Amino acid sequence: MINGKYEPLTIQNLARRLVLIPELTALVGADIGCWDVKEVGDGNLNLVFIVKSSAGSAIIKQALPYVRLVGDSWPLPLYRAFFEYHALTRQAARAKDSVPQVYYFDNNQALIIMEYLEPHKILREKLILGETVDHLADTLGKFCARTAFRGSDLSLDTAKVKSDRALFSGNVAIPAITEGLVFCDPYFNAEMNSNTPGLEKIVEVLRSDIEMKSRVQHFFRLYSAQQDTMCHGDLHSGSIMCTSWDSKVIDPEFATYGPFGFDLGMLFANYFMAFFSQPEHRSDNLEGYQSWILEVIVDTWEMFVEEFSQLWNTERTGMLYPKTMFEDQGHSSERALQDLLNDIWRNSLGFCGIEMHRRCLSLAHNADFETIEDLGRRASLEARNLMMGRDLVLHSDNISSTADLVKLAHKFNAENFI
Repeated sequence: MINGKYEPLTIQNLARRLVLIPELTALVGADIGCWDVKEVGDGNLNLVFIVKSSAGSAIIKQALPYVRLVGDSWPLPLYRAFFEYHALTRQAARAKDSVPQVYYFDNNQALIIMEYLEPHKILREKLILGETVDHLADTLGKFCARTAFRGSDLSLDTAKVKSDRALFSGNVAIPAITEGLVFCDPYFNAEMNSNTPGLEKIVEVLRSDIEMKSRVQHFFRLYSAQQDTMCHGDLHSGSIMCTSWDSKVIDPEFATYGPFGFDLGMLFANYFMAFFSQPEHRSDNLEGYQSWILEVIVDTWEMFVEEFSQLWNTERTGMLYPKTMFEDQGHSSERALQDLLNDIWRNSLGFCGIEMHRRCLSLAHNADFETIEDLGRRASLEARNLMMGRDLVLHSDNISSTADLVKLAHKFNAENFI
């Protein structure tokens, strides 16, 4: 174990400081001279190290006391590692084999030792490169359904749900990033905003649209007040690691209790940004690859519905929609299930549209667009993304099927807004 007050790890001191942790030496051996240590954190918040030896490997993740993307001018509490650890353990229990295995947690050092996923790559990188992933929709549809259902009043007993809500209510500073960067900053001239040159007219359209901004705040209210289940909180294509056949969800430090449709909305938005950015990433098989991305969205929702419905029929033991009100009286609960699924669908589309705005206008843009060097083309493709996001926010209640959603994506993909 590590003694003493918090101290950030470095490549130079990691082995010396962690060699006495048996959970780590069981993975990589106790001879630190044989350890190969690399710092690979390319995210916005944390230190991430890979430790390898002939014996094995591990990931060491440590929170920093500030936002790494910005620097120490934006302090951030270390307790986010505590909530990431508790989110990972719950996700592992509720959606087996969907997240890396956790081996060790040190609260004082804000440090987690977990499974090194190899040869996995970040999904966003694979989408930019035009690579497909088998079973991606099945894995993520089931992950979203299982974590949503099994973390809610549909499944857990009341005391457990209330205990979990109380626990994650302490994760204040990290969800506050979402509250600002996602639901507010894109819609006014916030200090840390930035956008690709050429998007100014589109930005003005969005910021002057009172009806749309009112809808954004409607969804913000849902995010803030509707505590359906423990959400991953930041389920984007950079929080998923894949091979060509396997996918794992990582980085749940934004975990909070929120609406059933929030994680799905974040995920769909990142698929749409991959979809709209494709013309600048490939010339061969462009239409085919864009179609594959849309198929993943459709199949993810269909798998979510299938798995959520299965859990509804087999694991509905919580206080909501009790069988004493339905099946025990010889009544079907199908109408209640369909009403709930329709609500999740509509809300997911609203959250999707907002995330499509945030990732182009607020802090922390997506590499899907940011890696496009031609700024004129980047702005043109981002404009399609932004305007479809607007449509989703305004009209999520009127998009009744995945077929309608796909049709909408094709419509905006053919538009030239700038």
